[in-house]
Amino acid sequence: MAVKSDPGRVSRRALLAGGALAAISAGCSVVPVESPRAPPARRRIRDLGIGIGSLTPGRWNAITDVPGVRVGHVTRIEGEGPLVPGRGPIRTGVTVILPGDDVWRDNIPAARFTLNGNGELTGVSTIDRHGLLETPIFLTDTSNIGRVMDGALAWMLDRYPEIGDSAPVPTPIVGETWAAFLHDAEGRHLTEEHVREAISAARSGPVEEGAVGGGTGMLCYEFKGGIGTASRRLPAAMGNYTLGVLVQTNHGRRAQLRIDGVPVGREITEGMPYEGRKSKSILIIGATDAPMTPVQLGRLAKRMALGLARTGAVSMHGSGDLLLFFSTGVRVRRGAVSMDVPVWNDEHISVAHEAAVEATEEAILNALAMARTMTGIHGNTAHALPLDRLPDIMRKYGRPIPGR
Repeated sequence: MAVKSDPGRVSRRALLAGGALAAISAGCSVVPVESPRAPPARRRIRDLGIGIGSLTPGRWNAITDVPGVRVGHVTRIEGEGPLVPGRGPIRTGVTVILPGDDVWRDNIPAARFTLNGNGELTGVSTIDRHGLLETPIFLTDTSNIGRVMDGALAWMLDRYPEIGDSAPVPTPIVGETWAAFLHDAEGRHLTEEHVREAISAARSGPVEEGAVGGGTGMLCYEFKGGIGTASRRLPAAMGNYTLGVLVQTNHGRRAQLRIDGVPVGREITEGMPYEGRKSKSILIIGATDAPMTPVQLGRLAKRMALGLARTGAVSMHGSGDLLLFFSTGVRVRRGAVSMDVPVWNDEHISVAHEAAVEATEEAILNALAMARTMTGIHGNTAHALPLDRLPDIMRKYGRPIPGR
């Protein structure tokens, strides 16, 4: 259909052009119209010049540095404005951690630790009973935990036809944190297909961080939070093994935040989200290729809580602080009678403890550093940590960032 022109209507572009010509004719300077500014670049905490701990990160400084571990995300960011339950706005997703190519048939040792239990991590009774992980690990928001479990089990039933026949039906490992400050939690908005997409997207290499996957709608120390990851390599004398951590952050109060020991949260008081439907939870998943027993992995899971504490967290009453650690260095073939496997020497485990603490601390800070400002339901806004403020704050407390 042809669009008719209106001789009485002058476009804004024509007015601007005419104004510019008039100004030039009058010998006046012209102030150009300002273009929209791109959002400031986000960088990981180490790339900002803040090194956490003393051990060396892996190649990607991510949980995927552990051989065989892959991570995939599906992110849903749709709509804006007032909350319409069941329709949006939507700020959710799912993150999957694949511990190997076939964890169902080749189970691996695992252990979990509950620092504060106001949250859910499904399927852990199996880990408690025999110390083995037999499904991938999924992270999402609270209201979608059932949807993700259903999608995960549907994928496993398709891939392993023996389930329910000659093999037991597993309970997938699914963890959650609450996203209702930004997200239409009542609407859920995830499907079986989203879970399958996350599995298909799982890759080794660098991991996307910030407001992605299960971390899409999350806050951290009252800034925007989400997914973060980091890793550490053990010394050659201890086998060159790797420990990696991935977190889904949704915890803490602003004044608690510490970055490498500096009380950054006390220095940045603007941009606070209103006191409403905020939450205080975190999911922490650790991995290593060191051949460890479930008891040893349980010790590492507890040490990840110390890394959380280094960032200022106190594990509040309403918090779901749930931690799980697994090892790809031992594989228990389903149906095998016995296996001859190496076992980590406890005499060297203190360095592994240190690695777990450092990687957890840095993973949390990476989630903060990489997350961008996000607006959700009713215009609720979670502001990104202002990275440009960090050099002055660190310098104020005698911790200048090299070269800044």
